Amino acid sequence: MDHLTITRPDDWHLHLRDGDALRAVLPYTARRFARAIVMPNLKPPVTTVADAASYRDRIVDALPEDLRRERTFVPLMTLYLTDATSPDEIRRAKESGFVHGVKLYPAGATTNSAAGVTNLRHCWPTLETMQSVGMPLLVHGEVTDAGVDLFDRERVFIDEQLIPLRAAFPSLRIVFEHITTREAAHYVTDCCGRERTLAATITAHHLLYNRNALFHGGLRPHWYCLPVLKREPHRQALVEAATSGRPCFFLGTDSAPHARRAKESACCGAGAFTAFHAMELYAEAFERAGRLDRLEAFASFHGPDFYGLARNEDRIVLERSSWTVPASVAFGDDELVPLDAGSTLRWRVVD
Repeated sequence: MDHLTITRPDDWHLHLRDGDALRAVLPYTARRFARAIVMPNLKPPVTTVADAASYRDRIVDALPEDLRRERTFVPLMTLYLTDATSPDEIRRAKESGFVHGVKLYPAGATTNSAAGVTNLRHCWPTLETMQSVGMPLLVHGEVTDAGVDLFDRERVFIDEQLIPLRAAFPSLRIVFEHITTREAAHYVTDCCGRERTLAATITAHHLLYNRNALFHGGLRPHWYCLPVLKREPHRQALVEAATSGRPCFFLGTDSAPHARRAKESACCGAGAFTAFHAMELYAEAFERAGRLDRLEAFASFHGPDFYGLARNEDRIVLERSSWTVPASVAFGDDELVPLDAGSTLRWRVVD
């Protein structure tokens, strides 16, 4: 197979930042994906419908002229859940038509999460409203207890937070975002056949690489993300889940741009920049698993089906054509380093 034509995909987990950073990275996504769930962890965070509307306008204004004119890319907005998010704000979000989820960041779990939830019990009335109006909860699934090993935080979150949460709100639609462990893949798989209230996104980097990538030839900051890369058995479980054809798993890049100077610093920012070559990385992962024929469903069908949106009608083409990931790309007055810069990939999206 030298060419692969699939329905245009969507990215169900994306960081676009703001200002000059937004203008630098947005075209990489907007030229490949029809829609993207945009994360709300700005400074200050997007906590209200008014904030989301303003951010959406800035995203549209940052689009290249041809894409803005053709309206080929649609940002799907989210709100940042806090201890003080009100049920009325959830109702306004649902009525807006452009807010498609509410993001749970446990306070201190990842980049710009200081304003996140300190205790889910504080959000009980808000979660009840989300369940009643059909607003999905998008979960960063890690505990932040300093006594829990970094590599165990997702597994512990399932037992201590996710299972009780789903028992309390059985009809609440939840997306367990960027899962990284065998336990998460098995938990979502076990629920997939019985109910359609739980789904998970999986990144390309967690499909392709294990935690050895962080240390190969030295400490490599551009591979540092949260949740962190895990051991090889976990990567294998994620590949099995993503390529299984089960509708509860779909594409979410979690592409998170940090300037080179922020990554290569004493306090490295958490995030892998993959928007530049996301579909090529996913194609690589699916081909290695011998399941390239299942990429379209994972990338283009399962996400909109879970969110209750129409599938896209246009298509993109990937061709088998070896190319080298560049060492860096422009990022304002700095530069971005794409994940696995300098490597050779075997698939390329045909522009």
